[in-house]
Amino acid sequence: MPGFFIAFEGGDGAGKSTQVKLLAAALQGKREVVVTREPGGSDVAEHIREVLLNPNHRIDGMTEALLFAAARADHVSKVIRPALEQNRVVICDRFVDSSIAYQGVARNLGIEMVRELNQIATNNLMPDLTIVLDVSTDAGLARAQEPNRMENEGADFHEIVKDAFIELAKQELARYLVVAANQSREAIAEIILQEVSERLK
Repeated sequence: MPGFFIAFEGGDGAGKSTQVKLLAAALQGKREVVVTREPGGSDVAEHIREVLLNPNHRIDGMTEALLFAAARADHVSKVIRPALEQNRVVICDRFVDSSIAYQGVARNLGIEMVRELNQIATNNLMPDLTIVLDVSTDAGLARAQEPNRMENEGADFHEIVKDAFIELAKQELARYLVVAANQSREAIAEIILQEVSERLK
């Protein structure tokens, strides 16, 4: 497809939402940009998000993985793929790698099973660039003001997630940019914009 797809990944509290906004602002006027998020991004997916992140809900790992995949299927078909087909830059806060890290690794469902499930859900769509913001687990969780169901998991769970993102990046270096998130937001944004600019040339 003619567009360019960027996903931001990392543990909870890594600063993804902030960097998504900064990158989108930096690209405005140069390319048409669509900013979106997961779970969510489309009407149906936003309803599924409410179920998934509600701290009052008890959801087992398999149900969780299936709900994330269902939300992603609707999101891709209604928002992401149409935008890419119109040559837009899509910037998404989380994508398939989050399911692999959270459900495949931390929930012990298996990387390959979760990957295959999401290949079906997205019709094999993957980002052109995945930016992983690497922050310590303690620092990330300390930023959560009103923790959702996923953020309420213990520190050990989030440490597994953090390590899973780094391992995924090591396996496919060409698709990833790993950025230490203990820098200023301006320094992080500059690193990201430089990488994105190079890839968009």
